[in-house]
Amino acid sequence: MIQLIKIFINGVVFGLVQLVPGVSAGTIAIILGFYNQLIEAINHFREDYKRHLKFILPLGLGVVSGLVAFSSVIEFILIHYPFPSIMFFIGLIVGVVPNIFSQVKASKERLSLRDMLLILIPCAVVLAISLPNFGAGGAGADVYVGLSMMLYIFVVGVIAAASLLIPGLSGSFILLIAGIYPLAINAVSSIRILITDIGNLEPLFNIVRVLGPLGTGVIIGILLTARLIEKLLKSRQKEVYQVVLGLLSGSIIVLILDHALIHIGDGSLILIIGLACLVIGFFVPYKLNAGKFDILQKLS
Repeated sequence: MIQLIKIFINGVVFGLVQLVPGVSAGTIAIILGFYNQLIEAINHFREDYKRHLKFILPLGLGVVSGLVAFSSVIEFILIHYPFPSIMFFIGLIVGVVPNIFSQVKASKERLSLRDMLLILIPCAVVLAISLPNFGAGGAGADVYVGLSMMLYIFVVGVIAAASLLIPGLSGSFILLIAGIYPLAINAVSSIRILITDIGNLEPLFNIVRVLGPLGTGVIIGILLTARLIEKLLKSRQKEVYQVVLGLLSGSIIVLILDHALIHIGDGSLILIIGLACLVIGFFVPYKLNAGKFDILQKLS
């Protein structure tokens, strides 16, 4: 029973981390000591499903609890303090870069042209994807969700699933650069509203239209990519983190130009607060991630 409670609490922390762009859920799973067990449960579920269910069910329940419990707090901060919160998110993502770069430069060899391309191409892809919405500051929670948007959310969910399993990369970071982060946070917050007002159908529609395709995409993405990611982290770890470094670099550029600068507003106080949030955000993942990536070598 104590073990189940521990797994549940780990799930709550894992769920909370999913809400914060820049803080890697994969890294948190390593720190809490269940990363290998998570990968094994996903990849070898059918081989011993009874044992893996004892891990997945309390973990999943904890994740949902963490998401629902803290999503309203994140949404409130985003709505009322957009500039400091975005600056904090930028700091979180920038704080990951030194540790990712240490994986890229694990050897003393100079970066080859191939290495540079593996960094620059993902960076360019992030910028290209963001160009159509550039200057809009990302999608808002009031964006109309039709069939085409639901399909887009599903695809983003598939991509975000891979990021959940790669230490150093954040799933909500993918939602942020894809422009649906506020939409997803609002939909998760709707679960709490629905629980307190079961007769209100508006939050139910919001949940189905956003979390339906997003959750489906995440589940399919995890099932499709977990085994591949396990193999890549064993045999091509340097290349994986070169791609991750490119994604992070592009996202930092996008967030600074497309999100942070348009929210500065008037007065120097908000700028000082934003810069303080940037610095605080930087040190959170920098300290959390330091020295943790060597555990990847022990993947079973």
